[in-house]
Amino acid sequence: MNDRISYEEKKELPDSVFGLPERREYPMPDAAHVRAAEAYFRYCPEDLKPKLARAILDRAQEFGVNVESPEILSYAGQ
Repeated sequence: MNDRISYEEKKELPDSVFGLPERREYPMPDAAHVRAAEAYFRYCPEDLKPKLARAILDRAQEFGVNVESPEILSYAGQ
């Protein structure tokens, strides 16, 4: 599983695949990156965690990834 995206690849991604599109952070173009965003969730600024949590769950559903993190589920209001 490769969860690394080069700078060039990241530049080509549409805003819609980012967990925080306005900052172009937490890219989730595929299932591996949804899992990476879940793993790096703890580094997200506190005020942006609810938005990122909802984005992770939306992208996870799209790719069939099961998110079990109680923290992410809590921030997403699940």
